[in-house]
Amino acid sequence: MKKVLFVFLVLSSLLWSETFNVSKDELCLIRKIKVYENPMWIASIKVRSGKVIYFSSPKSMFEFYYRPGKWPEYNVKSDNDMRIHVTDYNSLEKIPARDAFFVYGSTKISPAGDDLVPFKTKEAAQKFYDENNGKRIFSFKDTSAALINYLNGRYE
Repeated sequence: MKKVLFVFLVLSSLLWSETFNVSKDELCLIRKIKVYENPMWIASIKVRSGKVIYFSSPKSMFEFYYRPGKWPEYNVKSDNDMRIHVTDYNSLEKIPARDAFFVYGSTKISPAGDDLVPFKTKEAAQKFYDENNGKRIFSFKDTSAALINYLNGRYE
């Protein structure tokens, strides 16, 4: 009975989970590279106008998040103007970034270089951290512009 329940839960989570569906022409706003080529790293921000901005990695998404005024055409005035999603590194599921856990300092790198590896659960992040020499696990609210600058080699 437990096996049947487990199989049902796994299959139902796959049926109701959502992944990013991006065209082959979609470019990362920050890095200008094709987003679809690395599905485990895709992130997005949907702004108040309804426009969805795609990113090649969580780090690139955070670059926009911490400095939206650099792109005035998106008219982001506050945190409430953005619905943010990242890809769970293990399942490739599209998840709310504000609920995700991000592993810093692992051996895995994104198309943007050193990055934050996103996970839906803290347990999954911890397992990845242990297996890939992670240095720290961050919640969304614990990230900072300084951390993103550091990952980009800028020590401002």
